[in-house]
Amino acid sequence: MYEDRIRRSALMNKLMSAEQAALLFKDGMTVGMSGFTRAGDAKALPAALVERARQSPLHLTLLTGASLGNDSDGLMANAGVVARRMPFQADAALRRKINSGEVMFIDQHLSETAEQLRSGDLKAVDIAVIEAVAITPDGGIIPTMSVGNTANFVQQADKVIVEINLSAPLALEGFHDIYVPGNRPHRGAIPLLTPWQRMGWTSIPVHPDRIAAVVITDSPDSPSNALPPDEETDAIARHVIRFLEGEVKAGRMDPSLRPLQAGIGTIANAVLHGLIDSPFRDMTMYSEVLQDSAIELLDSGQLSMASASSITLSAAMHEKFIHNLEKYRERIVLRPQEISNHPEVVRRLGIIALNTALEFDIYGNVNSTHVGGTHMMNGIGGSGDFARNGQLSIFVSKSVAKDGAISSVVPFAAHVDHTEHDVDVLVTEHGLADLRGLAPRERAPLIIENCAHPDYRPQLRTYLEEALQGGGQTPHVLEKALSWHARYKREGSMLVK
Repeated sequence: MYEDRIRRSALMNKLMSAEQAALLFKDGMTVGMSGFTRAGDAKALPAALVERARQSPLHLTLLTGASLGNDSDGLMANAGVVARRMPFQADAALRRKINSGEVMFIDQHLSETAEQLRSGDLKAVDIAVIEAVAITPDGGIIPTMSVGNTANFVQQADKVIVEINLSAPLALEGFHDIYVPGNRPHRGAIPLLTPWQRMGWTSIPVHPDRIAAVVITDSPDSPSNALPPDEETDAIARHVIRFLEGEVKAGRMDPSLRPLQAGIGTIANAVLHGLIDSPFRDMTMYSEVLQDSAIELLDSGQLSMASASSITLSAAMHEKFIHNLEKYRERIVLRPQEISNHPEVVRRLGIIALNTALEFDIYGNVNSTHVGGTHMMNGIGGSGDFARNGQLSIFVSKSVAKDGAISSVVPFAAHVDHTEHDVDVLVTEHGLADLRGLAPRERAPLIIENCAHPDYRPQLRTYLEEALQGGGQTPHVLEKALSWHARYKREGSMLVK
């Protein structure tokens, strides 16, 4: 009955329940699971592993592409299944376990995990759990709505468990371009010169004998939790659009711009949504995730094609996308994340990188990951891959959080993910600071006056004036540099009243 999905008849003998497949796992194993920003994740095995852990100890090192959907990260963390996790997550329950020290979380650039596995810097994957549309006659695995690190997990794993998801249409076959770089040090160049180019296979190659189990599921991806645009994100979008219009007018770009990248989340999605009302045409994307805004731009005709590693959509947009797959087949390419985020390709294509900051300081250092400098939010994701290597690195943020109790513009970032050297443009709803070609002393007043919330500008000016008296290429009052964060922790607000 599954011949259209399991096209190698011998694998019919590997059909089993998730509970049976969970018995293949042993305490201390390293497991690679498909899934990237709530898309293409295994649906049945995480729950089965939670049940398996109730029978006997099961503590795993869990690697994925990025965050999992269906609350799987949190369920496994609460059950004690996850002892070590990388490279990205976005689950509240897992986050609590990480910040309490119960789960060891390794925050990585998303392009690095596959490289470290390949070079032996990380322990090899014992079992790979991969969601698939189908298995080809030669054993190739056709992914669903994401690729992530799955090709690398499959390449390494002793055993591969395939979850065939019947809710994923067979028409997804052909969207994927699976290319895995060779080993260093004699690796050739990645032969990708345009975002729309294909250079690999449409399925993940694996010897059928290494497929240990095939599990049937019928569960859709979790919908995106990005919020719709609001007045502040609309303002941020307008600032970005005006800036890019200036780049075109100055002759540094044509109206198709450079390939776009946008990080996951509400603000980046809303800013891309704002491009629908822009004058730019024939744009392309070379990103890690496609959100609702990318599909809207494809539908409007302003975006000619999009390349990514994952498609993460709201419930309504997912329904529309799934029922119009033929419309998008030639305009969307899904790649392994080490290719979608590869520094070589990002530098070659001249990407415009648009990512979200938790906070940034008056000199342009950006914190993307740690609240108050100590507590992990989600992780650096792919922002560093694009920020350091793109032609333009733009970071966006609302100017305040917690109803104004926290300023997103601070004297000194409490944790630095992207140094001032990797940041070109900062944007809030209040304005934009173009930092290119400016020394730290020139950057600070521009960031304060253009990006900070008006309530916090006097405090920032006072800090800068005192810092300048002490001199230095990057002036600071060291004993006060993190005083704003300390004040919030002590008094519940950064604002001096």
